[in-house]
Amino acid sequence: MTATITLHAEPTQVLGACPHDCPDTCSLVTTVQDGVALKVHGNPAHKHTDGVLCAKVSRYTERTYHPDRLLTPMKRVGPKGAGQFESVSWESALDDIGARLAAIAARNPEAIVPYSYAGTMGQVQGESIAARFFHKLGASLLDRTICSSAGGEGLVQTLGGKVGMKVEFFAEARLIIIWGSNSIGSNLHFWRYAQQAKRAGARLVCIDPRRTETAEKCHEHIALRPGTDAALALALMHQLITFDWLDHDYIARHTLGWDALRERALTWTPERAAEVCGVPAAQIRRLAQDYGECFLQKQPAAIRLNYGMQRTHGGGNATRAVASLPALIGAWRHRAGGMLLSSSGQYPVDRAALQRPDLLAGRWPRTINMSTIGDALLDPVAPKIEAVIVYNSNPVAVAPESGKVVRGFAREDLFTVVLEHFQTDTADYADYVLPATTQLEHWDVHSSYGHTDALLNQPAIAPLGQARTNTQIFRELAARLGFTEPCFQDSDETLCRAAFGDKVSFDTLLQHGFATLPIADAPFAEGNFPTPSGKCEFFSARLAAQGQDGLPDYLPNHEAVGTSADYPLAMISPPARNFLNSTFVNVTSLRAIEVEPLLEINEADALARGIATGATVRVFNSRGSYRCKAKVTARARAGVVHGMGIWWRKLGLDGTNVNELTSQRLTDMGRAPTFYDCLVEVELADA
Repeated sequence: MTATITLHAEPTQVLGACPHDCPDTCSLVTTVQDGVALKVHGNPAHKHTDGVLCAKVSRYTERTYHPDRLLTPMKRVGPKGAGQFESVSWESALDDIGARLAAIAARNPEAIVPYSYAGTMGQVQGESIAARFFHKLGASLLDRTICSSAGGEGLVQTLGGKVGMKVEFFAEARLIIIWGSNSIGSNLHFWRYAQQAKRAGARLVCIDPRRTETAEKCHEHIALRPGTDAALALALMHQLITFDWLDHDYIARHTLGWDALRERALTWTPERAAEVCGVPAAQIRRLAQDYGECFLQKQPAAIRLNYGMQRTHGGGNATRAVASLPALIGAWRHRAGGMLLSSSGQYPVDRAALQRPDLLAGRWPRTINMSTIGDALLDPVAPKIEAVIVYNSNPVAVAPESGKVVRGFAREDLFTVVLEHFQTDTADYADYVLPATTQLEHWDVHSSYGHTDALLNQPAIAPLGQARTNTQIFRELAARLGFTEPCFQDSDETLCRAAFGDKVSFDTLLQHGFATLPIADAPFAEGNFPTPSGKCEFFSARLAAQGQDGLPDYLPNHEAVGTSADYPLAMISPPARNFLNSTFVNVTSLRAIEVEPLLEINEADALARGIATGATVRVFNSRGSYRCKAKVTARARAGVVHGMGIWWRKLGLDGTNVNELTSQRLTDMGRAPTFYDCLVEVELADA
């Protein structure tokens, strides 16, 4: 008998990009053998990735080959929310979906709403063929506000765009202020630069209500109350003015509105800010002195701002206030000085070429704010929403005031289609669930909001099962609705080439997986901000024209501490370290680390309520209640609790998650949600 010898092909390595909502946007290398992805690791040739991935993405093959992966189209056969489906063919599913959308569009296309966000940050699988489809259809537009639009608008009004210093130069700073960011968990590669600076003698200060893993490793932690960041920034300005730690030349030549800002800042003494922020005035003075001394000693001071601080009523103003600080001491003169919240505005993405707004053909559909989707779905006023197409998002889990979101998606007269990898909370309410490809299975191109390299993702393996790309699904729906424009036939590789046009070499992307944008090391050393004036605008005439205050100011939370006797505790809902929004919650190895939904609570608040670590507690307010386990910890300051998110609702103790408690109120600018502007009470739950 002759033995059978199996010959295996040599392993190959395919260059890709991490698709997830993270500023690091890592360059990936996938090792493939015989059509199977064996492992995913960081690209050592990409300086920002440097061969290192976070714990989440290093397990990407576990997610791709997960036994619960959706691999066939599914049609609902049970009640909405029950998650009962049967397999159907692609032809049957797409024929029915196309017919139902066509019937709704014949009555009023604005009754159809797309709902998508950052399930992938890719320009192609995100908003290319999908945007073309909805534009041609005349569907309602979606205001994509759920993460960063308040902070983004604050940057636009102050610096002129989502621009900032290059992240790699944080390694040369002498003072780094990490403001509203748990960098170890959400910006790992920046943290490596910060650690380089620390080893070289830099001082690190973390400003965050929570004593995060990052705060523990900084020289100082300023644990301010949620939503009081603008007050702190104005008090820092007060001290800079009082002690004349100011670069008068930079202010005179490269800023607008200084006299008015100076007058406002002088009303914010450290004592006034300390009372608002709930921190010692001495901490404010010390930080201002550290910042001012960098100017006196001509040393670079850098601020790494993140989006946590803008998820309150005054989030846009807070961003404006912090973004004004570097100009006061001329920090922008140094390549290692200034600030970074987002670099995404520095990319030459040709969105018009990808999304084809010309297909609207002069129509102006209404716009639905994704952050208030709960109210929108329950609004009976015409045009009532009749269909929702969800892709790259999980709104039932991630949108605020989820009790309303659930009731909206549970409407029997709402037609819902979800493109997904797994049976998420939102997929449970779908009429059809369509299996989508993962990052290892499709083409895409990526910008970043944490560095300035463009990245290309090439498919490493063939799509598993019957999974199809987002682009292919929308191409086929377009055909069923009779859309014959040639743009609906553009291939994914063609779309990748169109994303940056001739501004980025596609050959370089193919060869290396990334290409560095040609941006000056210190882009604002001589001003040249992308504002209408070309200056850092302390005063924004554009905001004033909208009836808003042209200067940054402190705006109290919608639900400020001390304004409700029934709900005395402020709650923020930061991400659990091993999840990314609601992604990775179903990856067994990562969920095993997180164990279960938790509420972090300070010892004093816990003692007053008879709560011990491990107890089941009920967290509640007028919008709803949520049961989870308590953890008594010094990570929480007195008066503030942390509902760690974002767990899928179906994995919670009672089928809810922390967004049962958050509100649909919006920020001061950018129309963004106020997840961290939320008052609650906590009590022991019944066993």
